[in-house]
Amino acid sequence: MPVIELKTNIQAPIEVCFDLARSIDLHELSTGNTRERAVAGVTTGLIGLGETVTFEATHFGVRQRLTSVIAAFERPRHFRDEMVKGAFRYIRHDHFFEGKNGVTVMTDQFDFGSPLGVLGRLANWLVLTNYLRNFIDQRNMMIKQYAESDKWKEVLPALS
Repeated sequence: MPVIELKTNIQAPIEVCFDLARSIDLHELSTGNTRERAVAGVTTGLIGLGETVTFEATHFGVRQRLTSVIAAFERPRHFRDEMVKGAFRYIRHDHFFEGKNGVTVMTDQFDFGSPLGVLGRLANWLVLTNYLRNFIDQRNMMIKQYAESDKWKEVLPALS
């Protein structure tokens, strides 16, 4: 059961960072290489507690869909998305936010399990853990880029 933990320091208000992390629009912008797009549930704007989103994307040359629900939500400190349908046995992604001296520390804890028993564990070790770490890191760098500039106003007009 691999757990990926990433910390990102962002020089921006905690509310902006929190809302960018739950923005469907920013998620789509940050996943250009997989052409990920929301196709069901909340497909634009901000996702909240109890809401679902289904993303369609191409990973490893295979077009697939993954549906997640926001299972926990405490703005602006924490939210969790959990896979309810998709290729994995499970995914739990906790997003934590802490404001310190004008800097928001965004912590991702991404816990996942692959199907196929031993073969799945081998795939985790050989490929998936690093692939997913890079995927999350790329998304976090876009959140940081938007939050530390005025670009956040393009995807969070209600806060501006």
